[in-house]
Amino acid sequence: MLSYRHSFHAGNHADVLKHTVQSLILTAMKEKEKPFLYLDTHAGAGRYLLSSERAERTGEYLDGIGKIWQRDDCPSLLEPYLTVIRHYNRSGTLRYYPGSPLIARQILREQDKLHLTELHTSDYPLLRNEFQKDARAEVLRADGYAQLKSQLPPPSRRGMILIDPPYELKSDYPDVVTGIEEGYKRFATGTYALWYPVVLRQHVKKILASLEKTGIRRILQIELAVRPDSDQRGMTGSGMIVINPPWLLEQQMTELLPWLHQALVPTGHGHTLVRWVVPE
Repeated sequence: MLSYRHSFHAGNHADVLKHTVQSLILTAMKEKEKPFLYLDTHAGAGRYLLSSERAERTGEYLDGIGKIWQRDDCPSLLEPYLTVIRHYNRSGTLRYYPGSPLIARQILREQDKLHLTELHTSDYPLLRNEFQKDARAEVLRADGYAQLKSQLPPPSRRGMILIDPPYELKSDYPDVVTGIEEGYKRFATGTYALWYPVVLRQHVKKILASLEKTGIRRILQIELAVRPDSDQRGMTGSGMIVINPPWLLEQQMTELLPWLHQALVPTGHGHTLVRWVVPE
């Protein structure tokens, strides 16, 4: 339990998708002056050194952020995300990959708040140190799912909740649905963004079917696969399920995903998908 380390996978194709969607949501939320809460249930270490033994062993970032961060033909929709990547690599060399907490930190304003939780005994101190001087942030070693009960609704009644478990336990698949349902009962107007891996398609189908049964409306699915579905070991793609997405997100990702897919998978293998699981 709690053996997963994201440092092996930081900056891969799944991170590119997840953090692009996250950046677009947070940028849209800033269009209103009223403050909002960013809640990250499984925040990780915060930043990842791409020259570390773990990152070098897999080299996954080379087929992810490494393929796009310095291209001069990137669509403008990628700018909120790529601006953060460049901020942490100002030397011009790709040394660090910022996880979702650091992406949020760069995009959020002074009046916004961050609530970050991480249970891993090695990652939590790293995350805490990253944010020790940021008065906007609360960092806890705590169960992320429990935050969906204890922290919602936020005083501002505005918020984005990112749910990104490692899925190292089979229970994570039903737990994410239960967590969303609990949070939605308390904060039905929040934007919930759930990341999922495509390892076995049946797991994704179960999450979607379970979410449909909750009666929650406005559920958007966004997916990027770098290989066809397979019953063999390994992640072939990943996706984001967004509840109450900003009104332009469907259009933005429909426009952006073909470019992103071509840039990351020049062979054309895999697929992209943007669809409403449950409409308005």
